[in-house]
Amino acid sequence: MDAQHGRPCSIAATLGIVGDRWALLAVREVMFGNHRFSEIARNTSAPRDRLAARLKALVAADILERREYQSSPPRHDYHLTEAGRELAPVLSALRAWGDKWAVEEPPVRVEHHGHPIRQQVVCATCGEPVREEGIQRISTVPDWDLTGPVVRG
Repeated sequence: MDAQHGRPCSIAATLGIVGDRWALLAVREVMFGNHRFSEIARNTSAPRDRLAARLKALVAADILERREYQSSPPRHDYHLTEAGRELAPVLSALRAWGDKWAVEEPPVRVEHHGHPIRQQVVCATCGEPVREEGIQRISTVPDWDLTGPVVRG
């Protein structure tokens, strides 16, 4: 990939799949247990045509799966795949940020065993809490470093 296409990046690739408002809100609704199109549409206020397109894309990306729950007439609902379930920490981080910076009062309280949850990122290798000052970023893409494309010559 060259500079005119931007930095090769997993964040950009992820946003290409779930970076649309309606996509993440649809995933939120399925996480909340709302599996039918009508429930997802009602709770997201997404335009029906746009929601249908996002759900189709999420199924194609293997984030959601469509399951038939009625055969005559055929009716389907949506369920999270493993990839979809692994978006839970992403939505949790967005909710936590929004609770602090985007709303006056959190509209949903999240608890863990009866107490408010405060999540923390912990390194699975050493068990230490992860803090920005302890992170080192290393570019693994040829001809790129953290400042951008490497100009040779």
